[in-house]
Amino acid sequence: MTVFSTWGTDGPSGAGAPISFSQDMPIRALMGWSGLIISDESVDIVDMTREYAARARAESCGQCFPCRMGTEEMAEIMERICDGRGVMEDIDRLEAVAGYVHESSRCDIGLTSPHPILDAIYSFRDRFVEAIREAKPVPRGEYVCQVTAPCISACPTRVNIPGYVEKIRMRHWDEAIKIVRDTCCMPGTIGRVCVKDCEFKCKRGAIDEPIAIRHLKRVAADMELKAGGASVPEKPLKDEKAAIVGAGPAGLSCAYYLGLKGYRSTIFEALPEPGGMAAVGIPDYRLPRDILRGEAAMVEAVGAEIRYSVKVGEDITIPQMLEQGYRAVFIAAGAPNSSAMGCEGEDAGYRGYMPGVEFLRKVAFGEKPLSGRKILVIGGGNVAMDCVRSARRLGFTDVNLLYRRTEKEMPADPFEIADSKDEGVKFHTLVAPVKIHASGGRVTALECVRMILGRPDASGRRKPIPEEKSNFLMDCDAIVPAIGQSCEVDRFAPEGIGVNKNRTLAVDPVTMRSSVPYIFGGGDCVTGPSTLVAALAAGRRAARSIMDYLETGDSAPRPEDWLDKAVSSLSRPGHSDDAPFAVLTHRHHPPMTDPETRIHSFAEVEGCLSPAEAGQEAGRCLRCYRIAIAALR
Repeated sequence: MTVFSTWGTDGPSGAGAPISFSQDMPIRALMGWSGLIISDESVDIVDMTREYAARARAESCGQCFPCRMGTEEMAEIMERICDGRGVMEDIDRLEAVAGYVHESSRCDIGLTSPHPILDAIYSFRDRFVEAIREAKPVPRGEYVCQVTAPCISACPTRVNIPGYVEKIRMRHWDEAIKIVRDTCCMPGTIGRVCVKDCEFKCKRGAIDEPIAIRHLKRVAADMELKAGGASVPEKPLKDEKAAIVGAGPAGLSCAYYLGLKGYRSTIFEALPEPGGMAAVGIPDYRLPRDILRGEAAMVEAVGAEIRYSVKVGEDITIPQMLEQGYRAVFIAAGAPNSSAMGCEGEDAGYRGYMPGVEFLRKVAFGEKPLSGRKILVIGGGNVAMDCVRSARRLGFTDVNLLYRRTEKEMPADPFEIADSKDEGVKFHTLVAPVKIHASGGRVTALECVRMILGRPDASGRRKPIPEEKSNFLMDCDAIVPAIGQSCEVDRFAPEGIGVNKNRTLAVDPVTMRSSVPYIFGGGDCVTGPSTLVAALAAGRRAARSIMDYLETGDSAPRPEDWLDKAVSSLSRPGHSDDAPFAVLTHRHHPPMTDPETRIHSFAEVEGCLSPAEAGQEAGRCLRCYRIAIAALR
């Protein structure tokens, strides 16, 4: 049996298209959002409603009377029915209270949590009647619960965003940062450079403007620094230890969450400092190095050791790590290499030519790797934006960005694009490089071809096609391609491990475990170049699986993993959920250093919201929580 019901203001809206789950997602029933899904008729819907009502009561913040009292009464009614003490009037009372909570509450816990309860009554009233007539205790089943929101589901680390935003509204800074760090161990970093997927799904955006979620995270992190930094809980150390390849976001995250549970780890890092590509790929004007170093120090404080300037595969091998007593290995080597342009002359070794990753790495260590007046940067992502903005700060007066599609197709953050233009960068779109011209071993010009857009390709964007007889030259002193990055896991991975064609490590997407039982992987070396926040999430997932492996010799998905997968698949994109009535507000923006000043320095350009502004911004949150519980096989 498969039943899919949704509840509307006038009662059940009827069955929608049935949702069936694959064999690897063994969910018998799901209750949450706008109703319930039942795929196994043996599920006790009365007991499941009791569990759901109890969770709704626990999640109510209590700040508005209808939700606080209503969820309490709904939970009490369901406990009474399931204890065998219910009366027939309880069903009508449950229905009335649920309707009142839905109509009167101010946040989404109250607005949405009654839906599944009402749906259960409309669709299975006979089972509630039967439970009351039998007057016997209803056995408790086993369920898994997830509390989420559109912003939480969009966040790879699943940070409880409405939770920490609410704490900021109340000026409870220490509680706010604790909530963030529960699933994201680098709040100061993420508060500055996150790609903000959460903000694109913020329901407030359907009313006026999304909540400044990233900025609020930074405020909480900065307030913690002003208070003297975070305190680290002491944990008894365990005998088992893990080795980690790479001190980038994924490696630091894995070590942090292992350390919180008492597991020691050693991180082997090729660079002389922590952060990986976050340190040498994101310039200081966006992410000051002391922020990264401070968050890496926290990782060390919970029990990790970081060994710098150690190249795995040369200075130490994975088999040698096992010989030294490490029982598990997490590979988080990132994507340290630049992708080739496929342009004639790029392998000729010309002076004035340098791949974007190498360019940014040298800049990060205080060098001026290229010189001249005019520079061409090829690409449309954030790395390209970092290159052009860094070039301005290095003294280039004529900085040009070349991209083969239009600005609309650029994958870079729109704010990065706008900031680049403010700093005087010239954009040339529908242009692709063909050949590097040089004289005396030094670049002098780049031959380009104009492009037109055809039909969408595998990326979903329209494919750029060269326009016949449209070649032209652009004079320049330097050329920096920034069109992508590549991995090299096969350089040091042990023989027999699964490696993909693009030299990334093949792992289970849930457990992060490779084909070699004791080796796990995460971050860019698994997904290819991705986001910093996604790497943090991968490190945390891997830490949990490594702990399972160290304790049991195996690792497997947990019930909450299946529920998270189901919830993500059922979540609607964008702002499609009905938004509650709310007074129109304006988003607070942090101060920015003016362009004419900032191009002369690598000092941080974006300021921080004041505590008062942060409190006002946090007050714009609609608390769009959703509760989901599942009965699993």
